[in-house]
Amino acid sequence: MGNYGGIITIVVFVVVGYFFLIRPENKRKKEATAMRDSLKVGDTVITIGGITGEVESIRKETITIFTGDGSIDLQKWAIRSVEPEVKGTVDGFTYSEDELDEE
Repeated sequence: MGNYGGIITIVVFVVVGYFFLIRPENKRKKEATAMRDSLKVGDTVITIGGITGEVESIRKETITIFTGDGSIDLQKWAIRSVEPEVKGTVDGFTYSEDELDEE
């Protein structure tokens, strides 16, 4: 048993490394790819550089977003997240449903 102690230790470290480092990273990559593949025109996105814009067009590997000052062509991998749709917005300001009913 003493001869196998070092090998067993290495195997344990490899297995632990897989479950705590490699597997979660692969899961994050898969989720990011799925998010980018599900983009549609009109979605509000945030890039890895912090630019926020609305998707104007989507091509195979690139998208065009409108930022308010103009349009920018980006690679799909540069999209960090998609902002959820917010109900109750008027001209970029968020209001509660009661405030919108009063107008």
